[in-house]
Amino acid sequence: MNVRPAAVAGLFYPGEAATLSRAIHAMLSRAAGPALHPKALIAPHAGYVYSGPVAASAYALLKPYADAIRRVVLLGPTHRVAVRGLALPGADAFDTPLGRVDVDLDAVRRIADLPQVTVSPQAHALEHSLEVHLPFLQSVLTDFKLLPLAVGLASAEEVAEVLEPLWGGEETLIVVSSDLSHYLPYEVAQRVDAATAEAILHGRPVSHEQACGGTPVNGLLLAARRHGLTPHLLDLRNSGDTAGPRDQVVGYAAFAFTEPGHG
Repeated sequence: MNVRPAAVAGLFYPGEAATLSRAIHAMLSRAAGPALHPKALIAPHAGYVYSGPVAASAYALLKPYADAIRRVVLLGPTHRVAVRGLALPGADAFDTPLGRVDVDLDAVRRIADLPQVTVSPQAHALEHSLEVHLPFLQSVLTDFKLLPLAVGLASAEEVAEVLEPLWGGEETLIVVSSDLSHYLPYEVAQRVDAATAEAILHGRPVSHEQACGGTPVNGLLLAARRHGLTPHLLDLRNSGDTAGPRDQVVGYAAFAFTEPGHG
């Protein structure tokens, strides 16, 4: 079996299983929000001390539906290796300190022939934007497989085209990994990130200056509009609110997208 090992355990989140589990469950227990049944989430991917509480506001929504979700389509931007299109890892599973998550090879086959889908183990090897979400998913869901996509140079339409054959029903959850603005003064970041959140709530595309995961975000917005999903803002903060200084902050937001009749 070809397994992608954890690359940022002990850096972005605790590397020891019991410590990691306690940290995640503490963040989930403190998360408060509306009762929503999400089809898709947008959540941040920084170190847990910075963005973990914001991500927890999204993942806490999944608890009532944990048994139904069997596939998670996870899209995040590439930070280390440039790729064209959306890259699969060429792996059978991903490891974290909490255990192993199998890759959904049936879902891989559904999209493998799309021209914008590639295979790049290098793009996934050290990429944190996908990995940091896995312990949250492992802590909330009961039995799921993963379809991980590292998103590089692509259009929103290309992302939406990949999502379509993976859309499924209640067994499929879509997660887009994205932080917001980077290294702005606290008050400036608040204004910029509020405008970005407003754009997302109204289905308007965002730039990479507004959101580092702008490409998968915009692809999700396009797909959400086609499927009639409603976006909900769950949390909007920055590193100055959580664990960092306020002279240069990174913005974080969590959103849930619900289908008609589900909140």
